[in-house]
Amino acid sequence: MLCVVDTVEGVAQLHDVVYVVFVESSCWREDTCGEIQLEKLSFDSTAILMFNATTRQLLRDINVTDLKESHDIVACEQTFQLYIDDQECVWRMSADGADIQHWLPRSPDDTFKPWTLSVTSTRLLVTSRVTRQLRLFDAVGDELRRVQLPDHMRPRHAVESPTGTFIVGLYNRQLEHDQVAEVNTSGKVLRQFSGSRLSPLRYTEHIAIDSHGNIFVADYDNRRILLLDAQLSLCRVIIAEHQPNYKPKRLCYREQSGQLLVGSFGDRVLVFDVLRR
Repeated sequence: MLCVVDTVEGVAQLHDVVYVVFVESSCWREDTCGEIQLEKLSFDSTAILMFNATTRQLLRDINVTDLKESHDIVACEQTFQLYIDDQECVWRMSADGADIQHWLPRSPDDTFKPWTLSVTSTRLLVTSRVTRQLRLFDAVGDELRRVQLPDHMRPRHAVESPTGTFIVGLYNRQLEHDQVAEVNTSGKVLRQFSGSRLSPLRYTEHIAIDSHGNIFVADYDNRRILLLDAQLSLCRVIIAEHQPNYKPKRLCYREQSGQLLVGSFGDRVLVFDVLRR
């Protein structure tokens, strides 16, 4: 059993504001497949904190009573909205936090189990581990595409590539370790990256991508962040820390500034300038 107090479950930036989802007193267990899954969840509180991106000064905190199992947050600069995954649904929030609405699913009959989120332009990509699906929605919440992954692939996080394919961090049940895979819109696996024999991927918790198709991978248990090219070949390890509490859990890449925001295990959000590394 692993009990975590004040854990970062999501980090996003919209213009000059950084949004951080904090969850207190969450309890987890590890199953026989090496997956970290929820055993018992009791929250003292779930809060969204807003910080000035330059000064790091806390601007305000937003307590949302209806948020129960918040697990990710992403920002859309085109619509000026934020989206928050609650594992049973997705909430949409205005940039100032004043307007928060239940956004997905629209029908109570929809077996919607979101796990993580990502945004490309005005499209929201939702990853579901339960159904092993990627679901792509437009700015008004209409579903554009549903991609079914193979049975042995359990997705953790996914992003849309500049060429219209999907880059997925996942647990491969056949190989019994993590991978990063590129799949097309039909769910066909085009290529895969598993790390090296001596250092395989261990919990690909989150990934981020730039406009050239370069991919940042949060290799959680190995306490590092990898940079892959568009062909899923390793370019280099860009961040490797060996502090006891450093485990990269959530990524938010700002291509304009070259900064990578990293939500780490525990209560920290770290900022790295990856353009100069």
